[in-house]
Amino acid sequence: MYYIYQNYSYICPAKQKKMEQKDKKRGGARSGAGRPKGDSRMISFRAPGRLADELDRMENRTEFIRKTLSGALFNKPLTLPYFDIRVVAGFPVPLDNDERSQDIDIISMLCPHPEASYLIRVSGDSMKDAGVFSGDIVIVDKSNRNPSPRDVAMCELNGEYTLKRFVKEDGQGWLVPANPDYPRIKITPEDEFSIWGTVTYIIHRPRE
Repeated sequence: MYYIYQNYSYICPAKQKKMEQKDKKRGGARSGAGRPKGDSRMISFRAPGRLADELDRMENRTEFIRKTLSGALFNKPLTLPYFDIRVVAGFPVPLDNDERSQDIDIISMLCPHPEASYLIRVSGDSMKDAGVFSGDIVIVDKSNRNPSPRDVAMCELNGEYTLKRFVKEDGQGWLVPANPDYPRIKITPEDEFSIWGTVTYIIHRPRE
C-alpha cells in the first residue's frame, strides 16, 4: 500500500507503519496542537510489484507522483482551429467561417510521442537544404532511434551532438549534411556513436 499525504507527498509502507505505531503511543488530541488544517487530504493506493519497485528506487518520488497526477488531471490539450483546405500563393481564400474548421491538438500533431520529445535549439547551417536553419527549434522524438535516410537525426559522435542524416552504404555508416559546403562524416569502429532521436518538426519564423 502506498500513501500520499500533505500536498500529495509519498510515504513508503515501512515509514507509514512506524507512523501508525507512534500515533498509538500518543495521548489524546490537544486543543490548538498539530498543523493548521488545509485542503490537503490523505490518499492511498496499491501499486503492483514492478511499479512499487520503480517508485522505491526513485530519489524524488514525491515530486514525480505529484507532477504525474497533476499532468494527468489538469493539463488539457492545446488545440487550435484547423481548416482542411489548400492555400495557394495566389487569389485569397476566405477563412472566416468557423463552421468549416475543426480543433486540432497541437501537441499530438507535432509530437507523436510527447513523453519522449524534446525541444532543441539549432546552431549552424549544415542542414539548411533540409529546411533546418541556425536559430531554429527542432522537436526531437527520442523514442525513434531508427531514422530513415531521409529523416534528420540527432546523433551523438564522440561526446558531441549533431543534426545529420544517417545512411548506410555497403555496411558503412555515414553522417550526411544537407549543405554542399560540409563534408560527409564516416563512422569508424573507433568512434563512440549513437542516434539520440529523430526530428519530427522544425519551428522557425518566416524569413525575409
